[in-house]
Amino acid sequence: MSVAKPYSHIPIEECGEALLPIPDRFARVNPHPYQSLGADYGDRSPFMLREGAILALIKAETYLQSLYPNCRLLIFDAYRPIAVQKFMVDYTTQTLSQKYKLALDDPRLQELVFTFWAVPSDNPLHPPPHSTAGAIDLTLMAEGIPVDMGSPIDESSERSFPDYFQTLNPEVHHHRQILLKVMTYAGWVRHPQEWWHFSIGDQSWAWQRGAPCAYYGGI
Repeated sequence: MSVAKPYSHIPIEECGEALLPIPDRFARVNPHPYQSLGADYGDRSPFMLREGAILALIKAETYLQSLYPNCRLLIFDAYRPIAVQKFMVDYTTQTLSQKYKLALDDPRLQELVFTFWAVPSDNPLHPPPHSTAGAIDLTLMAEGIPVDMGSPIDESSERSFPDYFQTLNPEVHHHRQILLKVMTYAGWVRHPQEWWHFSIGDQSWAWQRGAPCAYYGGI
């Protein structure tokens, strides 16, 4: 079964922007969920992005607070080395294999995993989005409490699809649309299957925007 993403053919013209820590002004999930599972980031942090992505994140939260002063963005995960991507793909595969009683080489299991996860490829032509430091997983919080988005980040089910709750639960859908609105305003694009995942500058972003190339490659 092919696990190639529809944006894999997009060329990358690396811009060379620095990888920097996300400013402390942003709320973040703590402890970090992948590190709690044992993922090793080495001397880097999951709370890092490219310089331009950080500026776009600041723009998104500033816009959010102009609309809803008591709301903030809550960062779940951002930069992800290839080793961490592989760790989480392996962890997810094992978990879903046990949950659904599917063999590890079952095509149905592979399809489920790679609907939501990028291949941990070290091919410079096909970096996972998070490994470019131009992708982020995040949600909303209000009055210090995470907003109900209908499903947790990283859930491998149809409930993660951005419009899943459009008719089932309009309030939840509205929350997802708020996140989409503020991130789109700042130049981000949303993952087609994940309400929480947004990209800027990477191949997924270029594909969805119709740009001729990405400007963030693997880092």
